[in-house]
Amino acid sequence: MIALGLEGSANKLGVGLIRHDMTTTPPTVTILANLRHTYHPPPGEGFLPKDTAQHHRSHILQLVKDAMAEGNITPKDISVICFTKGPGMGGPLTSVATVARTLALMWNKELVGVNHCVGHIEMGRQITGAENPVVLYVSGGNTQVIAYAEKRYRIFGEALDIAVGNCLDRFARVLNLPNDPAPGYNIEQLAKQGTKLLDLPYTVKGMDVSFSGVLTYIETNAPALLASGEYTAADLCFSLQETVFAMLVETTERAMAHIGSKEVLIVGGVGCNKRLQEMMDQMASQRDGKVFATDERFCIDNGIMIAQAGILAYQTGYTTPLEKTWCTQRFRTDEVFVAWRE
Repeated sequence: MIALGLEGSANKLGVGLIRHDMTTTPPTVTILANLRHTYHPPPGEGFLPKDTAQHHRSHILQLVKDAMAEGNITPKDISVICFTKGPGMGGPLTSVATVARTLALMWNKELVGVNHCVGHIEMGRQITGAENPVVLYVSGGNTQVIAYAEKRYRIFGEALDIAVGNCLDRFARVLNLPNDPAPGYNIEQLAKQGTKLLDLPYTVKGMDVSFSGVLTYIETNAPALLASGEYTAADLCFSLQETVFAMLVETTERAMAHIGSKEVLIVGGVGCNKRLQEMMDQMASQRDGKVFATDERFCIDNGIMIAQAGILAYQTGYTTPLEKTWCTQRFRTDEVFVAWRE
């Protein structure tokens, strides 16, 4: 059984092909292709929905062709076509969904609409082998602390305003850092050179976090701090990372204590950050726990995660009728019935 996965909820366009060999128990999983093309706006700017959607429309067909060539398959080999239904940016989502519908009609294939967040979780579980972890999902659009219970990925805590990735990306614009390969990555590299910690607002409310205050504070004060020479850009990146990551570690530890788990799985684009992984590992080791994370092939938005979550749902008999293949910018993780897990 082979699934084609199409992802385009933000500025990363991904196409993935995955095979599940159903003759073994559990099925043997093989990644056939995992290709990505990223839209990079100029330094100091974010990516607008219309420009991102145009990027996806311009590149997706060639990306599908390249993935099929790399996987050495033809349309007749594909069992199901999976696409991101949400959450995400409206224009990019619908551009990719239109291609998914078209291919399904041309090739006479079933469709499965996938929750983007669940895609991250299932790919992370597959790659790392984590059994029943507390999941920290951190990206440019989402920040959630999640645990599985009774056929749902339950949200224990989340960002009340902006996502942690959005916080980092927006500060990268203040510093006019490049968007290539990613603003958050460039913040991480600069932070490694920082030595002076600036006291920043720290906002944890129960299991939830808030990043708008810390962003406003550092955006407002950065010009004067840099001009005075009291702090360097590296110091400010270091301070911002240390503060927001400490908030995430605190809420994740609380979730671990609540459900009695000794595993943490970090997924989403910000999950590539080595400092976040290091801080989480320090906390988990104190609890005799373990941290699972993947590299940029699977942390950053990709098509293979959509194929993986979609094929798991498809194996339970789930499909998305053509008339329900619309996309939604708001699609919570806990709305998905996880029929494929015990």
